[in-house]
Amino acid sequence: MTAVTDRQKLAYIAQQAADARVNVELETEGMTLNLGPQHPATHGTLRIVARLDGEQVISADPIMGYMHRGYEKLSEVRNYAQITTLVNRIDWLGSFANEVPFILAAERLMGVEAPPRAKWIRTILFEMARIANIGLFLGEMGLQVGAVSPTFYAFRDREFVLNQIEAVTGGRFHPNFDRIGGLKDDLPKGWIADTKAVMVRMAEFCDLMEDLLLGSEIFEARCRGIGVIPPDVALQYGLSGANLRASGIDWDLRRDANHGLLAYDDVEFKVYTHPDGDSFARFWVRLQEVREAIKIVEQLCDGLPSGSIQAKVPRIIKVPAGEAFVSTENPLGEMGYYIVSKGDLNPFRVKIRSASFNNVSIVPWLLRGVYVPDIITILGSLYFILGDIDR
Repeated sequence: MTAVTDRQKLAYIAQQAADARVNVELETEGMTLNLGPQHPATHGTLRIVARLDGEQVISADPIMGYMHRGYEKLSEVRNYAQITTLVNRIDWLGSFANEVPFILAAERLMGVEAPPRAKWIRTILFEMARIANIGLFLGEMGLQVGAVSPTFYAFRDREFVLNQIEAVTGGRFHPNFDRIGGLKDDLPKGWIADTKAVMVRMAEFCDLMEDLLLGSEIFEARCRGIGVIPPDVALQYGLSGANLRASGIDWDLRRDANHGLLAYDDVEFKVYTHPDGDSFARFWVRLQEVREAIKIVEQLCDGLPSGSIQAKVPRIIKVPAGEAFVSTENPLGEMGYYIVSKGDLNPFRVKIRSASFNNVSIVPWLLRGVYVPDIITILGSLYFILGDIDR
């Protein structure tokens, strides 16, 4: 057997080093990861085209329009009473909350104001829709990081809130209960006492979510410092709701721009912000938002005024010519309706400012540079409904 000389060894090592240098200098082609189109939990049919360098995202483009239903144009060929059946389905988890800003805009055009009792009941149902909506988010955020139990608790306890909404409106997801000048019906007997009991249960649910998730090292590791949105960037992209407040911006339409349209001036509640702007902050702010919504419902139930639930309006609604815009602090953020009327039975033009459309606009900026496992966590923390995007 021929012995290998030192010179041969050195030549072999040099050759291997040269091959290694060539391999390092070779440009490798990036990977394109197609997330969707699919229906991940309740987020809707979403597709994101992500360009990767290894496991790091170089660029991410959300592709919208897979479930576009044309609410704005459909509204223009229906009378005002029929439109609430459409707008219920924009944010399908927000149920009654979708109807309110549209009805308020129509009332502004007509110069009509709902009686105090109707205004208070509107606010109660509005906040109960918030509790049902965001309560489900709290559980599903655990699912994004692999914790299944919080989701089961969220679905279980949300049913009690939906039961109360159904007891008044007859519908769980799509109540179609709001009317120009008031409401379809008054509250049934015993409903106030049952609702207050459900609010106690939902307060316990919030404590449970805090114990299960905020006390989890895995949840903190997956959310702290992940998907940070600075305050100036949040404002530039038009974010609203908890996504804006989680970046330290103290803005809530219920407190800052309500102007007596609903009953928020008659109750006390706190608006929470968080300075970090990360996925953890967005979860924490929404958790506090549910707790404050519970307090609002309890206060309104205790002080509910008596009287009529419907102002005098014509049997056939014919809105005077003009234009109006009204927005409210919906569960997902600012929801607004811009209505143009020419004095007919139906609107001439309707423009919907949905919260999710603006909130998801930051996705290309936010996902750039993150790692693949963090994509789902960040998207979950933004909490958007695709019906709220594909209007």
